[in-house]
Amino acid sequence: MADLFNIGLSGLRAAQTNLSVTGQNITNVNTPGYSRQTALQTANPPGYTGAGYMGTGTKVVDVQRIYNQFLTNQVRSTTSAAAEVAAYNTQIEELNSTLSSTASGITTGMQNYFDALQTAIEDPASLPARQLFLSEAQGLAGRFNSVHQQLDTQNRFLNQQMTGITEQVSRLAQSVAGFNEAISKAAANGAMPNDLLDARDEAIRQLSEYVGVTVVAQDDNSVNLFIGSGQPLVVGKEASALRAAPGRADPGRLDIQLVSGGTAQDVTSLIHGGELGGLLNYRGDVLDLAFNALGRMSLSIANEFNQQLGKGLDLNGQVGTDLFGDINGPEYLEQRSRGREGNRSEATLDVRIGDTSALTTSDYELTFTSDTEFTVRRAGDGRVLGHFDLTAEEGQPGHAVFDGLDLSRGGEGKGFNAGPYREGDRYLLTPTRSAAKDLTVDMTDPRKLAFAVAGATSAGAGNTGTGTLSPPALTTPARLDLAALKDVSVSFSYGADGVLSFTVDGNDAVAVEEFEVGKPFKVTIEGQEFSMTLSGLPKAGDTFAIDFSTGIADNRNALALSELQNRAVLAKGENARGFSLLDGYGDLVQKVATFTAQSRTEAQANQSMLVQATNNRNSVSAVNLDEEAANLIQFEQYYNASAQIIQVARTVFDTLISTMR
Repeated sequence: MADLFNIGLSGLRAAQTNLSVTGQNITNVNTPGYSRQTALQTANPPGYTGAGYMGTGTKVVDVQRIYNQFLTNQVRSTTSAAAEVAAYNTQIEELNSTLSSTASGITTGMQNYFDALQTAIEDPASLPARQLFLSEAQGLAGRFNSVHQQLDTQNRFLNQQMTGITEQVSRLAQSVAGFNEAISKAAANGAMPNDLLDARDEAIRQLSEYVGVTVVAQDDNSVNLFIGSGQPLVVGKEASALRAAPGRADPGRLDIQLVSGGTAQDVTSLIHGGELGGLLNYRGDVLDLAFNALGRMSLSIANEFNQQLGKGLDLNGQVGTDLFGDINGPEYLEQRSRGREGNRSEATLDVRIGDTSALTTSDYELTFTSDTEFTVRRAGDGRVLGHFDLTAEEGQPGHAVFDGLDLSRGGEGKGFNAGPYREGDRYLLTPTRSAAKDLTVDMTDPRKLAFAVAGATSAGAGNTGTGTLSPPALTTPARLDLAALKDVSVSFSYGADGVLSFTVDGNDAVAVEEFEVGKPFKVTIEGQEFSMTLSGLPKAGDTFAIDFSTGIADNRNALALSELQNRAVLAKGENARGFSLLDGYGDLVQKVATFTAQSRTEAQANQSMLVQATNNRNSVSAVNLDEEAANLIQFEQYYNASAQIIQVARTVFDTLISTMR
């Protein structure tokens, strides 16, 4: 009787355990990361009797979770990839809207600016037309300022997001370390703590939403987590922390540090995956490009228009003054370089713009190899430029001029970049990043717009040909020196041999080099280089003259200003063809739009992969209420049947006792 009673009792215990496991599954159907569990049941060892071996019942040997490591890893990796692309896409969608907007974008402002210039060209003496152009110039500068402000706001928002993300990563890393310790202790008792394992897996999955992690299982059932290229985030029960701190090169941009004990390691360039990886990718690949491209455009506009206005005359008969602020003014210079923390010297480094047409959209890392010599690494393509020497003069090896930037000592007067600098000192150069913020219109008087050229040409009274000489256009970058030209007498004569010669104040005739009728040629008058064209059909003996005392109400310099709309003035470094101002902004808008379209596609694809991976994992590990309901009925019947065995054993035992009375 005892054997039958024990068999029924073992079945009762097994049924009760199965009911408990089923109840646990049902109540955790909505618990994130929960894996359904099942009781593993086996028969007790049989006992030997005279009739052979007889069974002794059953027992539950383990409660296991239904789990697939490969599918769990797949969910974690796709979660990290989807979060990375989603964070990137959110930011670039905002930037794309900003740049392409007709209300706030640069294109509309540029069109209005050149349309107003065209109106002034039609009537160069009209003050209302000049004032309209001046107003549109202020509006264009305001648009550059506004777009830069929006980019700067986005950069500050990225800083806030990265701060919040690093706090979450640190919290989850501590949580995983705590789970490691608890799981190791529990597993030492001989059984796996299923709920703790699920909780740890869910914590790691949540962690992968913020940053890409590599998981390495250990023999004691703990896991180690690594980020970047193998930097330890969690090792056993010890956890490091991520921290967002002001960058050593640029305090306005946060860098990511891995803090372990009392040491902090910069891992910004190593981070990948998760929301943090997406934000860093966006900042490095897109936001920096937008900052620099916008700044390069603003510098080019200011420089090109200021230079051209300096070659003409205003309504007062004076040489034109700057329309926009000086691109090498103090407000620009202080934004272009920053010494690295730990430099041996505290000397500042002025980065002056020498040629806006050669500027790139890259930042630079400068390292001094001696007190005056340095090398430069262009961040955009990683190319190392140099070796440069601050003391090298123009034309000498090592002259500190590259990519339109001038760091040489002496060109701007004594003390320019005089140091002292020390070997090992490093500087981050950002020549264009903040330029759009500082673009201003300094001119307030429309009379000072130099729309006229300084000089009018005339044909000799005795000319027999139909040749005409175009007005002189100053080609040197320097401003027009009107005082040196006003009283100068310049005349040209066309010879029978097709040679054009000219005299200055009656001096001996000088032949014009590379002269050909119908093509521009250059002449130097009082140290200033001019471009002119002799067109038509000149005859031998024809003469022409230039008068530099007239031409204050014409539109010839304004026409030269309007040509800047289509002239290639950007990206002409290293013998490139370059492109115009409008094309430069269009190129930026197109690149951002292309990146945006790509990120949309990648976001959709990664989200689909995440859904599929999650469904695959759920098909194995998730709780199915229909299945659990069937199990509940099954184990309830099992329980009742086991109880019935005990009842039968009791009845038989009672019958036996009654018979013996």
